[in-house]
Amino acid sequence: MDFVRNHATLIALAGSFALILLIILMRSTRNIGPTEVGLVRKRFGSKKLGAGSAIAFNGEAGYQALLLMPGVQFKLWPLYDVTRHPMVQIQAGQIGVVIAQAGEPLPVGAKSGIYKREFGNFSDLAGFVNGGGQKGVQRLILPPGTVVPIHPVGFLVISKDVVYGVPIDEAYAALERKGGLKPESFGLEPVQLEVVRIEPRFFQDGKVVDMIGIVTTYEGPPLPKGAIANRIGDFVDLATLEANPATKDSDLVEAILSVKNEDHNNYQDFQAFLDRGGRIGLQHDPLMYGAYNLNPFLVSVEMVPMLVVNQGEVAVLKAYVGLATEDTSGADFKFGSLVRPGHRGIWQEPLRTGKYAINPRCYSAEIVPTFILTLNWADASSTAHNLDKGLKQITAKSKEGFVFNIDLQVQIHVPDTEAPKVISIVGTMLNLVTEVLQAAVGNHFRDKLQSMPAIDFIEKRQDVQNQAQNHITEKLKEYRIETRGVYIQDVVFPQQLVEVLTTREIANQQQETYRAEEKAQGQRLELEQARGKADMQSELARSSVGIDIAKNKAQGVQAEADGESYRLEKVGRASAVKTEADGVAIAKGLEAQQLAVGKDQTALINAVRALADGAQRFVPENLALSLGGETGLGASLNALVPQIMRRLQTGAPASGETLPAAPPPPKGNGAAA
Repeated sequence: MDFVRNHATLIALAGSFALILLIILMRSTRNIGPTEVGLVRKRFGSKKLGAGSAIAFNGEAGYQALLLMPGVQFKLWPLYDVTRHPMVQIQAGQIGVVIAQAGEPLPVGAKSGIYKREFGNFSDLAGFVNGGGQKGVQRLILPPGTVVPIHPVGFLVISKDVVYGVPIDEAYAALERKGGLKPESFGLEPVQLEVVRIEPRFFQDGKVVDMIGIVTTYEGPPLPKGAIANRIGDFVDLATLEANPATKDSDLVEAILSVKNEDHNNYQDFQAFLDRGGRIGLQHDPLMYGAYNLNPFLVSVEMVPMLVVNQGEVAVLKAYVGLATEDTSGADFKFGSLVRPGHRGIWQEPLRTGKYAINPRCYSAEIVPTFILTLNWADASSTAHNLDKGLKQITAKSKEGFVFNIDLQVQIHVPDTEAPKVISIVGTMLNLVTEVLQAAVGNHFRDKLQSMPAIDFIEKRQDVQNQAQNHITEKLKEYRIETRGVYIQDVVFPQQLVEVLTTREIANQQQETYRAEEKAQGQRLELEQARGKADMQSELARSSVGIDIAKNKAQGVQAEADGESYRLEKVGRASAVKTEADGVAIAKGLEAQQLAVGKDQTALINAVRALADGAQRFVPENLALSLGGETGLGASLNALVPQIMRRLQTGAPASGETLPAAPPPPKGNGAAA
């Protein structure tokens, strides 16, 4: 009975032992997934961890340095506790920042642990610690696509979406237990855990702006005294180039623009950056287009537009870094200093058309238009630039007190070779416009207009414009700027003056209208006259022929008259000679006769002779008598008898003779001769 009882007890004990063994076996067997690691923690042991160490490398109780890899793994339970953790996986477009929780403490002032090639991707915790790895932020970051079994206690890996690892710090551990451990818990924004992309920036209006990245580092030796930015190797290479007399300014510019980022893989290998002499602070060399894996704890990037110098412009650079200032402008130039490229100051060689990856924190570029620059003193400004946005209409008073508003346009030109001197004198092109030109132009017009009557200004506008151009030309010569034109675009007259000028112009226009109407009437009369002449062309032709005939007849008559006149003149002269000869002969005869018989007797003799030789009768040739008071027809016939008789004798009346009219009947007795 006792045997049976003992046997049953043994069987029960064996069964219990087997069950316990099975449970231990089952609990000691771990299936680690393909993307997981097993973190082993030793519950107890004869060795204890040293102070400041959370990981056991020599069998001490605590988290063991050795991880269980994917697959079925055995760790005796309950001596060891195994927890599964995901492998670190960095997604595309993201980076992973590693924080070591094991290793040596950081030196005083250090912000990140030194990195060695043998550390690899931090998958070998023992190699990291034994190789002198330091706690804290690691300089190397995990690139996109990384899948690596990293010890969850030895390292924390911060990605954009997940924080991998088991934090030792109690504050982080408490957040991790609540599921609130995020990048913000470490002072990082999720966007900082993305790959940094330098690319053009596109705007909705279609404008494309080229960009560069300005880098600032947060670890490294301090900058030299007086320096504001770090350049690998400082400016020793420029000093060497400058010592060669054959080196041109353009060669120095190219040396400055050639970045040295290849020495440290564009700040992605931060350990190489420090090894090559990199310093903390602003970096001279910017990042160009590309994608970069940059540690956000150590490097920040600011996107800024690339310097673009368009056609018709130059860029005058003011350098805040470089070799010491050595003035090259000469003693005659007293408006600041000009230096060769590579020195601090205004470069004597401007940058011409092109795109330049130049750090605007180290170099200030003043764009100087070298085309004809048009400035408008008006409400509207130029679309080619924004320099005249602050210019307004010029307000001035005439001699009588009339207020004028003048729209003015001034065209200037800055030679590209003189651009550095112009900027050295005025500072900026905006200063040139607002401080120099605005005062020179405005004061000239105000002074000029105040000395002139308003009407004179209106009538002599061209002269005022020419005088203004001469004045501004002389003024800008002092600033090494050429004046290409000064134009009065418009003048806003006072209302009172406008009314006077309008009335005067209306009167002038009316006069012109009257003159035009008068001219039109004259032209209409000429038209009517021409039309009448056209209508009378046939009559005019006949009239013209008639006139020609009449002229010919007149010429014939005149010729005949001239001949007759000539004949009469000759005959007259001959008759006059004969008469004169006869007279002389008669006179001589009379004189002899007087001497012979006496004067009275001579007169009587000649009178009788004349009567005897003449045709005049002393008694009527015909005598008609009316006797007895005869009247009527008989008396008339008696009177006609002598005429009839003469007609019968001669056959015709004497030349020029007409038949006499019948005499009136006598009133009484008597006779008529």
